[in-house]
Parts: sequence; C-alpha cells; structure tokens
Amino acid sequence: MKTWKKISIGAGALVLLAAIVGFTVYQSHKNVVTVQTGKAQRMDLVAVVSASGEIKPKTYVNIGANAFGKITKLYVREGDRVKRGQMLAQLENVQPEADMDATQASLEAARTDAVAAEAALNTSMADLNRAKSDAERSDLDWSRAQGLYKDALIAKSDYDMQKAAHQTAVAGLAQAEARVAQARAQKDSADRRIKQADANLTHANDVLKKTTYQAPFDGVITNLPVREGETVVIGIQNSPGSTLMTLADMSVITAEVKVDETDIVNVQMGQPAQVTIDAIPKKFFKAVVTEIGDNAIVRSTGVSTSQQTSTSQEAKDFKVVVTLQDPPEDLRPGLSATAKITTATRGNALTIPIQALTVRRQEDLVPKNEKGSVQAAAPQADPSKDKERDKQEIQGVFILRNHKAEFVPVDTGIAGTTDIEVIKGLRDGDEIVTGSYKVLRTLRPGSSVKIDNAAPKKEEEESS
Repeated sequence: MKTWKKISIGAGALVLLAAIVGFTVYQSHKNVVTVQTGKAQRMDLVAVVSASGEIKPKTYVNIGANAFGKITKLYVREGDRVKRGQMLAQLENVQPEADMDATQASLEAARTDAVAAEAALNTSMADLNRAKSDAERSDLDWSRAQGLYKDALIAKSDYDMQKAAHQTAVAGLAQAEARVAQARAQKDSADRRIKQADANLTHANDVLKKTTYQAPFDGVITNLPVREGETVVIGIQNSPGSTLMTLADMSVITAEVKVDETDIVNVQMGQPAQVTIDAIPKKFFKAVVTEIGDNAIVRSTGVSTSQQTSTSQEAKDFKVVVTLQDPPEDLRPGLSATAKITTATRGNALTIPIQALTVRRQEDLVPKNEKGSVQAAAPQADPSKDKERDKQEIQGVFILRNHKAEFVPVDTGIAGTTDIEVIKGLRDGDEIVTGSYKVLRTLRPGSSVKIDNAAPKKEEEESS
C-alpha cells in the first residue's frame, strides 16, 4: 500500500474518531443544566419584622375649645415646657362672670329666706305649744263644768261659757297646727331654693371655668394653631371644634408603626426592637413592643376595618407601638421612623438561602418512565383523591447527588433576612441548588447538572 493511501486512511480514521468523540460529548452535555449551589450550614438566625411609622409621645392630649368665645390671652408658645395646673389660655368671660355673680346673689337671698322661714317655723311651734296648753286647760274646765252643771251647781250661762271657751281652744290648737305645717312647708321650699341656687352656681362656675385652660400634666406644647384675638367654637355632631393646642408628655416616647398582616402573627408583647429615625441617621435606639392593635387598617385609606360597612380585599396593616428605652431629648412628634422587631432567634440552626426553597406538585416528582409503565393490578382508589394528591404542592430543595439534582422535601422554621431554618430534611454540609431563579422554576428531579458559581451577568439578573 502506498504511503499516501496510508496517510489518507489514518487521517480519515482520526476525523471519524474526533467526530464520534465530539458527538458523544455533545450528547452528554445536551441535557445538562447549569446551576449555582450552596451548602446547608449552621449559624445563628434572627427573624426580624420591619415596619415604618412615626414618632409619637405615649401620652398626649389635644386641648379643644369648651366654650364659644374670643381668645383674650395665650400664656404659652409652641415648644414651651409647662407644669401641671399652669395657665395656658384665657377666653373672654364677661358674661360667665356676670352670670356667676347673679347666681351667687340668688344663693345668698335663698339662704336669707331659709333663715326667715326657719324663724317663722320656730314661732309657729311656740304658738302651737301655747295652743296645746290652752286646749288642755280648757278641756279640764269643760269637764269640770259638765260635772257641776249635772249636779245643778252652776248656772246654764256658766256652762255655755265654758263650752264656748273649750271649742275656741280646740279651734286655736288646730289653727296653730296648720300654721306649723305652713311654716314647715315654707322652710322646705326655702331649702330647695338654696339647692336650686347652689346648682345654678355650680353650672355658672363650670361655664366660667371653661373659659380658662390649664395644663392637665407636665409636658411640652407641640402644636399651637391659634392666636390671641381669634374666636373659637366648641364641637358639635359631625363637626369638630377648634383645637387650641396639643400638649405632649415627652418623658415616654414611642414609635407607632404599621405591620403587614402576614407578619403580625409573629409579633408579641415584650419583643425587643431596634428603631431608626430618618432625622437622626446612623443611630439606633433600643425599644420594646408595648402595644399591638386588634383591628386591621386598610393600607390605601388608613381606615379601620371595623368602621367599614363592606369587606375589602385590599392590603391591610396592624398598628404596633414600640416604646423607646433611651430616647434623645430633641425628639419631636411626627418624625418618620422604622422599627425592626426581633420576633424569634435560633442559635446554631441549620440554614439554607431562602431562594433555594422551591415548590413542586406531587405529579412533578414521579419519573417519566414510571408514568407510562404497566403495573400489576391493585385495589382501585378514588380517582378524585388521586388527582387531589397529584395537585398537592410540596416544599423542598434540590440536593446534588452524583451530579444530579434530587428533590428533597424539607420542613422549615424561622426566616431571617437571607436565610431560613431547616428543621427536617437536610444535614449539615449538604450541597443544594440555589439558582438561578429560572433554573429552580423549571428544574426536574433527576436532571444532570453542571455547577457554575461565578457571579451571574447583569442581563441574566435582570431577566430573572
């Protein structure tokens, strides 16, 4: 055989071998999925619920107008610190003072009438006692006259005279008793007029007091929307009255935040929190949960669901109040704040990245070759239950075994910012598939995988 023929045959054999190797490599990589991986590892895990809101004092009051009138004097300015009982404002009080003086005079007159009525009652009682004595003496004389006349010892004229005297004494006694009853009624009337005048005085005094405003507790004037000379009005139904000022006790400062309805079940009284205030950057303030609202608040309107007449499917929040432990003195109500509430902690917990968790239906976990295989006859089951079981979703992760991805159901615990606790299903050091999101969404159990933990390209991140 000539040399050139040998060379040609050898070259052809090499080309054929290269083609076979290339085809084999191509086929072997045809169904390989490129994934990113991580490992289940133990670490300290903290579950945090973050919510935003605003700074508020625990105790504050809006001092509103209790009477209609013009402000004649304001004793404070916004930002002033006041003590309990300190005068804050004065409304015009000419008419209330005049009404009080008139009512005071009426009360004094009623008391004078009561003294006179008591004196008249005492006089009537004295007259009654004298009438009783006269009646008793007349009764004795009349009895004696009756015996003497019966024995014919006195004349008929004397007998008639004693009879008339006795009747006069009895009538005088009845008259004295009537005068006592009248005097007693007048005394009761005078006492009631005193009570009436005293009640009117209390009313007038209350009206007068409502023209002056005093601090109900120590605090700071945080809002003063009125000026001297303005006229204020009291509130009526469906119409709020004038607000003179807001007094806040800044000794106890809270942050009132709104927690999403999906997180409120994890928030409990006494849990620690960390508060950041937008106006004081790079500073963290320790706090504790002191109040949890029971009524949901519609996020778009801020109205409680208990005040709505119809149900709503909108997102809802719950009010949570955290009390700052060491608030700075220059805090002001209304400052925007964010609270991070620690709802749970786990020490040395087995964790995986949250993005590694995925969900598969029961029917997706059955290998394709088993779906169409013929099996021995088995007891017939309820087809509806089988379909329901196949549609049931299972939470788990893909674990790498022999360069293949195997789906493993897991039970999870608390979730941190980027990691989640695994209670059951994994062991420390297991290598799991963590990305990409597109791969985790379509990856099937038993697929061959290739590991590429290089940083993903920007385009891939945006598309995912």
